[in-house]
Amino acid sequence: MENNDFFTQEEHKQLILLYKRLLRLSKDTLQKDDCHKLKTHLVKVMAEGTIPRNVFQMNPIIKDMQTAVIVAEEIGMRRASILGIMLHESVKYNLCSLESVKEEYGEDVAGIIRGLVKINELYSKSPIIESENFRNLLLSFAEDMRVILIIIADRVNLMRQIKDSPNEEARLEVANEAAYLYAPLAHKLGLYKLKSELEDLSLKYTQHDVYYHIKEKLNATKQARDRYIETFIEPIRKKLEDAGLKFHMKGRTKSIHSIYQKMKKQGCPFEGVYDLFAIRIILDSPLEKEKQECWQAYSIVTDMYLPNPKRLRDWLSVPKSNGYESLHITVMGPEGKWVEVQIRTERMDEIAEKGLAAHWRYKGIKGESGLDEWLNSIRETLENSDSDMEAMDQFKLDLYKDEVFVFTPKGDLYKLPQGATVLDFAFSIHSNLGCRCTGARVNGKNVQLRQKLNSGDQVEIMTSNTQTPKRDWLTFVTTSKARNKIRQALKEIAARQTQFAKETLERKFKNRKLEYDEAILMRLIRKLGFKTVTDFYQSIANESMDVNDIIDKYLDMQKRETEQREEISYRSAEGFNMQQPTDAKDYKDDVLVIDRNLKGLDFTLARCCNPIYGDEVFGFVSINGGIKIHRCDCPNAKEMRSRFPYRIVKARWAGKSQGKQYPITLRIIGHDDIGIVTNITSIINKENNILLRSISIDSHDGLFSGMLTVTVDDNAKLESLIKKIKTVKGVKQVNR
Repeated sequence: MENNDFFTQEEHKQLILLYKRLLRLSKDTLQKDDCHKLKTHLVKVMAEGTIPRNVFQMNPIIKDMQTAVIVAEEIGMRRASILGIMLHESVKYNLCSLESVKEEYGEDVAGIIRGLVKINELYSKSPIIESENFRNLLLSFAEDMRVILIIIADRVNLMRQIKDSPNEEARLEVANEAAYLYAPLAHKLGLYKLKSELEDLSLKYTQHDVYYHIKEKLNATKQARDRYIETFIEPIRKKLEDAGLKFHMKGRTKSIHSIYQKMKKQGCPFEGVYDLFAIRIILDSPLEKEKQECWQAYSIVTDMYLPNPKRLRDWLSVPKSNGYESLHITVMGPEGKWVEVQIRTERMDEIAEKGLAAHWRYKGIKGESGLDEWLNSIRETLENSDSDMEAMDQFKLDLYKDEVFVFTPKGDLYKLPQGATVLDFAFSIHSNLGCRCTGARVNGKNVQLRQKLNSGDQVEIMTSNTQTPKRDWLTFVTTSKARNKIRQALKEIAARQTQFAKETLERKFKNRKLEYDEAILMRLIRKLGFKTVTDFYQSIANESMDVNDIIDKYLDMQKRETEQREEISYRSAEGFNMQQPTDAKDYKDDVLVIDRNLKGLDFTLARCCNPIYGDEVFGFVSINGGIKIHRCDCPNAKEMRSRFPYRIVKARWAGKSQGKQYPITLRIIGHDDIGIVTNITSIINKENNILLRSISIDSHDGLFSGMLTVTVDDNAKLESLIKKIKTVKGVKQVNR
């Protein structure tokens, strides 16, 4: 395995050592000819030299071997993962195909390579994942659990190797991503040792001075710390031996990153952090006696040193979702110092050190269902998040959450994150239960939706068929599943309400025998101040706006826009005459008098208010120089007077009505009594010089409303007609 062009002299020596080490770690899992075929392939790859070095100029074969060693030695993964790591670069650069890998090594290896190639493509342009690719990265993670473990090992290896890299910017980016994404991911999967290393190296690269300050302090206090640990564990060791337990003990100093976080949280210097270390008691117990002997050791420790009951963590009775099992207790040691003691067995310790992969050696013990559920929740988060950054933040929150364990009335156990509420619990059981949840009985007491749950609580969810999700629920739920389901339900409710409101508006238009112009309606929606059409329909759904008022506003806008496009002259200019007022006290020179003898003046009657003879009116000079005549109580009069006072001219009717017919629309509202329409039309038919032009009737739930268009020649006759219509039984209101 030698190629001087592909390797430096130092890298060649490193290659030989890594190859032997990897062979030693994996030989019991490799199949016949695996080693020979892989060696032949790698020699070919080196000869061609087509796989480039990364941004840190690392040799790709060396880098993959280092990652494979971590996967085999520190996580405990075997054949498929190791071969997948060593072959994925070749597939990526078309030196061999996935089909040939599948034929030579099996589908298992090909599946891992497929996931690794997909992730490598995301990193092809940058040493870190950009936010727009983050969603794709997480989806790749969720495909195969082993791909997650390999990519964590690869990042650990990268962080170990770049300490002397001259590319400071790339190293800083990689270090930040390691702390933000990969360390929390390792934590969730139970790889606590690798998680601590990623955090420490990230701190070393991003905050060099802080890292070395704490490291120097730890070195300076190491001897004193070792003496204290020995003093603390010696009497415990004797008691455990007297009890006949097989065990070994060790002191573990907290990671530099963990100490730094405590310094920041407590706002104290290094000397103010009291729990710099933990004592670990690891029992060599047979499977059937594990819990018994752990609790026996716990009893011995707490008999000797005063425990802090608030700091007891029992992951022995109910393990974490990643399989972690242990008893944690904090006790008061010599010199009044608090010391954390962790009690576990050899099997539990291997799972704690190697995380998920250690499960595969203990078949039948604690399946990975919790992690499967977690991966499913990742998918739900990705599908329902509105942005990549939202997905990223929610993903990180879910990774670091501790767990509480609560029970149903039947005794079924559910795991939830620390701080989870009654509503979170309801959604964890079933989405429909969460949507209908009104509260719960916790340990026999009625509590509200936002009540936080504690480990050991027995929770009975209370529901109502009339309950629906509320937007404020999003402010207190903590699980991504609950948040996603609430958002989804709110979207569905809004969509249904919007559709119902739209159908209601269309039905009202149809009942009034009106056809609406979509463009005019959109302009009206904007004028009413709504940012979106959905907000407009929501206002109808929640009854903050009345449909009939909206239609009236629509008709007003339609009339105004029609006026601007087309002016209809109701009589020729020859029929009118401009006259000077005869009474100087009552009229001024600028008063427009409307009369049939008026000549040479272009004016029209405004359609927005339809003035008729006898109405109090005024003139408005239009842009084209003509004058529009409006009623003084026209809906637009106030705006015209305030915005364009210089374009207002006074006007009055002169002489008597000459029999000209004016179309007027009346709106009638009342109770839907028998014969009400017949009675109204009968009154109109009896009036002289009044014709019924059109009628639109809407009757709903006992209420009657109608739009009547009649032609009259002056307002005196119109007022008389309105008074007569009001006398009809059931009529409550008549408006022009």
